[in-house]
Amino acid sequence: MLRRQGALLAAVVLIPLATATQAGAATGTQAGPAAPAQRAAACTYTPAVPADNYKGIPDFDPVKAARPFNATLRTSQGAITFKALTDKAPCTTNSFRFLAEKRYFNGSHCHRLTTARLYVLQCGDPTGTGSGGPGYSFPDENLTGATYPAGTVAMANAGPNTNGSQFFFVWKDTKLSPAYTPFGQVTSGLDVLEKIAAGGEDDQNGPGDGYPTLPVNIKRVDIKRGGH
Repeated sequence: MLRRQGALLAAVVLIPLATATQAGAATGTQAGPAAPAQRAAACTYTPAVPADNYKGIPDFDPVKAARPFNATLRTSQGAITFKALTDKAPCTTNSFRFLAEKRYFNGSHCHRLTTARLYVLQCGDPTGTGSGGPGYSFPDENLTGATYPAGTVAMANAGPNTNGSQFFFVWKDTKLSPAYTPFGQVTSGLDVLEKIAAGGEDDQNGPGDGYPTLPVNIKRVDIKRGGH
């Protein structure tokens, strides 16, 4: 979804947003939500390029993946905490936790901010270009009936089932096609996102779409078990 122009949303097509290798834009044609067993069976991490800051490929244990957790991003603009939707997007949340615990995001920065039409802050690319990825991809989840109100955390992608490491925060209610896996809900730090958005961006991808004026450097991501 949001991979950079070209990749934000594509590199991710974000709908205009995402990483070029990561965005997944599924339309959610299934009749209803998949049963837990079906979701677990569908979780496969497939080797893919690029492999930036490579940390390996996660294993998927449905029991461990179902365990709830909260993630706190310690950024240069303040802390942002979200509740992981492990019950609805276990493959995605398992990947995020794996990368966070491997310190994949440490020292990276959020490379894209949109302030017109779409209202998101995109992060998760260690190269900062909008085209980076972790060395694997995995399927879309939780798309049926997906909406993107303020506080949503979702995956950026470059087309259906191309999720990797790039993700975005929705800082203001926004309308997107149900093509980007929602996998978290901000529980604190929405004010931080609003501050970043108020600072504006440089329009490098077009009006209202560019690099945040206020640098958003991710110092580390803390994972806290429990919380649901």
